Amino acid sequence: MRLLRIGTWIAAGALVACGTEDSDSGVDVPNPLTDPEDGPRAGTEEAACEIPAEAGLEDVSVPTTIVGTGTAESCTADLFIEAVARGGVITFDCGPDPVTITLDRPAKVFNDTGPRIVLDGAGLVTLSGGGTSRILYMNTCDEAQVWTTPQCQDQDHPQLTVQNLTFIDADSRGETEFDGGGAIWVRGGRFKVVNSRFFGNVCADVGPDVGGAGIRVFSQFQGNPVHVVNSTFGGAEDFGNTCANGGGVSSIGVSWSIYNTVFSHNHAIGNGGNPAQAGTPGGGSGGAIYNDGNTMTLSLCGTEIQGNDVTTHGSAIFFVTNDHTGDIRIDRSTITQNLGGSWYPTYPQISNHDDTPIAVTDSIIE
Repeated sequence: MRLLRIGTWIAAGALVACGTEDSDSGVDVPNPLTDPEDGPRAGTEEAACEIPAEAGLEDVSVPTTIVGTGTAESCTADLFIEAVARGGVITFDCGPDPVTITLDRPAKVFNDTGPRIVLDGAGLVTLSGGGTSRILYMNTCDEAQVWTTPQCQDQDHPQLTVQNLTFIDADSRGETEFDGGGAIWVRGGRFKVVNSRFFGNVCADVGPDVGGAGIRVFSQFQGNPVHVVNSTFGGAEDFGNTCANGGGVSSIGVSWSIYNTVFSHNHAIGNGGNPAQAGTPGGGSGGAIYNDGNTMTLSLCGTEIQGNDVTTHGSAIFFVTNDHTGDIRIDRSTITQNLGGSWYPTYPQISNHDDTPIAVTDSIIE
């Protein structure tokens, strides 16, 4: 086993910045789900990294729609799906106790209902796919959801945030046109996740590039990163997420800034890599995180990636830029005990091109 306890080390000969994007503009992100009884908490035990203002919680003090009228029974899947279709700020009034809303079809964002769309469960709401359905879908290039600009792949809206929510038992394996993204599938606009949990979600079993049992993302506006804050993907045995690639998250040509977040017990179960080896269906890379495409950055701060597994490459992280641009930044994070795979040119558990710059500070990789 290779043990790296790293103060400051720059791999592949490049000097790049680590840590938060602007520590002077850090904000508090109170987490209403700190000691749950129904699975691991959201985020790490100790928030090691400050959160930049744009990555923090959205204001939901003036909601557009409140789902429910004070009881668990009043919070139905139909009402939630209708609220997402209307857009705006969505909160819940399902009573004082935790509640699970089980969907039989995905809630779909319409691109002309924002620009700001926020879903806030106040730490009490779990959204379930019931083992049959994806939970949430946004696609600026899907004309059925209203095409609002001629550059659908690079527009600044909708700006979708999910916060203080739990996503469980989603299954997108029945999706054929927009595959992957077990719980959430996003293309275009902006997307952010705060104080949220992802348990037991699944997407396609095989395929060279399909992935993201928790989340699948494409084409963020002007290359801005997806922010993930104080969240958990898996977190304990029997709570992990499973897909061909990217047991936690997956993307094409998208940057990620991930803070104080846990990825553990997730699985990339495909077979044959990308491109698929002869005679195989492909996949099996990125136990926690799968990033592919062109220019992009993966930035981890205060994040734990532990106990994930793969069949092919990148037991923790698979990061491949087709044009050999982009970089990985790991600060105050731990990457340990992720299992399986091969092709680890720089660090164990991370698969990347030899010339990918990797900046690591105050982190453990073993």
